Amino acid sequence: MLTYLNPGQSQHAPRFEFFRGERVPCFEGPARADFVEQALRARGHALRMPEVDSTPQLERIHTPRYLCFLRTAWDQWLALGAANADVQPFPSVWPVRTLRSDVEPANFTARLGLYSMDNGSPLSAGTWAAAKMAADAAASAAQALQGGERAAFCATRPPGHHAGPDFMGGYCFLNNAAVAAQALRDGGAARVAVLDVDYHHGNGTQAIFYDRADVLFVSIHGDPRTEYPFYLGHADETGAGEGAGCNLNLPLPAGSSAATWFAALEAACARVARHRADALVVSLGLDTFAGDPISTFQLQAADFTCLGQRLRRLGLPVIFVLEGGYAAAALGENAVCVLEGFET
Repeated sequence: MLTYLNPGQSQHAPRFEFFRGERVPCFEGPARADFVEQALRARGHALRMPEVDSTPQLERIHTPRYLCFLRTAWDQWLALGAANADVQPFPSVWPVRTLRSDVEPANFTARLGLYSMDNGSPLSAGTWAAAKMAADAAASAAQALQGGERAAFCATRPPGHHAGPDFMGGYCFLNNAAVAAQALRDGGAARVAVLDVDYHHGNGTQAIFYDRADVLFVSIHGDPRTEYPFYLGHADETGAGEGAGCNLNLPLPAGSSAATWFAALEAACARVARHRADALVVSLGLDTFAGDPISTFQLQAADFTCLGQRLRRLGLPVIFVLEGGYAAAALGENAVCVLEGFET
């Protein structure tokens, strides 16, 4: 399968994050993409670098002030003091409920809180460059499908599905799946479907397309009453305005078996088929793997092959976009299982 790499992905390499109140090494790090690339090379997949500028799509799905902040955030941080080059910035206050979000604060930490949904997306010097190149890969994959390719895989990081119109979160900064969907629309696809199979609900993608009928969003994920991102992903969220009925959430209890998950996949595929989409974007989170350190579903490597096979039966051109998956050493094999299942 045609695969796009992100040669700048290692530039986004924060040293630590906070998990359950403890300072720990980042679960989302460069090794994730390295393992995937190694597995792809070993199996002879065609690898390319991004070749399309995603700026037009980014400006459609993210707000101007958010893009401006993210593009300049590290420089703003360094401007506060040279010693900050060795310090990771984290937000410490957020504009919840009665607080205002329409006025951008002058204080950097407050601005960081304005554009963050959590403190789980640490910045580093190369965050913008890496995130932008991942988005470029998504736009490149869309162009490849428009040129006749049947499928493409963006083996990139950082992931994107938690990034909303004007916020980062959950290791995500720019929404790569949304870029791919928007690029497909810009290229002439009348209707696009986005299927998110990550353990965690793609709240950012939902927020971007929630009032649109041209992009269907379907997500299978851990129940947000107990699982991140907690505040979105319930079954009663079905779209608004023109997008009413174009959002389907299939939340499952923590610890769900592969059989339970595949039953939800059948419901998801049925909804995608009813949308009569011209193309499909898959937010390929592989943290549904039983060995994932921060998730609890029970899929095994062979199940990922079955996932690829089921998606092939939809008969649609597909862009796979790598999202989560934190059992890093198994990530490459699990990704290859999906792709080769799709191709068989």
